[in-house]
Amino acid sequence: MGSDAPGQEPGRGHGRELDREPGRGHDREPGREHRAYIGSFTSVGGRGITTAAVDPATGALTPLSATDTVADPSYLALSADGSVLYAVSEADPGAVRAFRPTGAGLAPLGGAAPVGGSGPTHLAVAGRRLYTANYTSGSVSALALDAAGRPGGAVAVLPHRGSGPDPDRQRQPHAHQVLPDPGGRWVLSVDLGTDSVRVCAADPASATDGSGGGLALRVHAEAKLPAGTGPRHLVFHPDGAVVYVLGELRPVLTVCRWDAAAGRLDPVAQVPVVPAGAPAGVRAYPSAVVADPDGRFVWAAVRGTDAIAVLSLADGPERPRLTATVPTGGRWPRDLALGPAGRLYAADERSGDVTWFDVDPRTGHPHRAGSVAVPAATCVVFG
Repeated sequence: MGSDAPGQEPGRGHGRELDREPGRGHDREPGREHRAYIGSFTSVGGRGITTAAVDPATGALTPLSATDTVADPSYLALSADGSVLYAVSEADPGAVRAFRPTGAGLAPLGGAAPVGGSGPTHLAVAGRRLYTANYTSGSVSALALDAAGRPGGAVAVLPHRGSGPDPDRQRQPHAHQVLPDPGGRWVLSVDLGTDSVRVCAADPASATDGSGGGLALRVHAEAKLPAGTGPRHLVFHPDGAVVYVLGELRPVLTVCRWDAAAGRLDPVAQVPVVPAGAPAGVRAYPSAVVADPDGRFVWAAVRGTDAIAVLSLADGPERPRLTATVPTGGRWPRDLALGPAGRLYAADERSGDVTWFDVDPRTGHPHRAGSVAVPAATCVVFG
């Protein structure tokens, strides 16, 4: 399980309607409405997956419905066309579940599919393949998706090897994120336990899913980060040539050059995501990193200090510079996401809310605009 995951227990029932909040004085724009999908830990009172409407004028979230048919759906991902939502079940054994978004909620799409590992904390879709990062077992799984988007059981599991210097958190591998590169040729897996990012390739010899690509993964290269960094998540700069890796055990952003042709990731610098002179006795645990689509800023959520770090890229993609830290207004921001109209959304796990921020287009500094109660919130995605 992830570092802040509670103990696991089965889900407790079926989807249900939530009390709807009143409108906030703005008419909705015509055309397609955006939806937010919010994951939460059911084992500590979360609702599972909450579907919320997004006000296009203010960014406000209005919960519409929730389903707790998945135990501890701590991370979610949408298919490229937004027609299927996938959720991990951060349990032992771990599983994934697919849903079809409807007007106000989610309709199950098949049953739960085992991932062949324990404690999955992240998942990503790549064509007809679904990948999961399994924190507790320290592995990455590949699952085939059928024509409707339903996942089958894991057809390949790649175990990580190694450890790090932290005796409490790095005795063994802990895969925390898995993400295809922008070109779709490589799969990058971030491992907190081994201080490394693995670049994996699909093995063409195992092409059994009918999608024209293999499912079995093999390690092509491994980028080692400074010992004790504890990498958790990464994001690509929009130019595709730079990767930012966020450390959890050390509050730093590792800047890496990415060579897509060679499948090579090379660390070149580390930049702090907490200011010098931060209060003593408050340890920072960074959690999620987001890149501005225009390539001007990077934002990171930091638990403990409960803030969003703003890093300017005015000096170039390889030279991020910390310019501000802004309180989220909640406690323990486990996830940070970029929503419609360029707003930022923080899922504050321990205070049980999702907070949204307007972003100053000149400085990149977020300004808190509102929040909604979502008990044990862990993740937010938009469709």
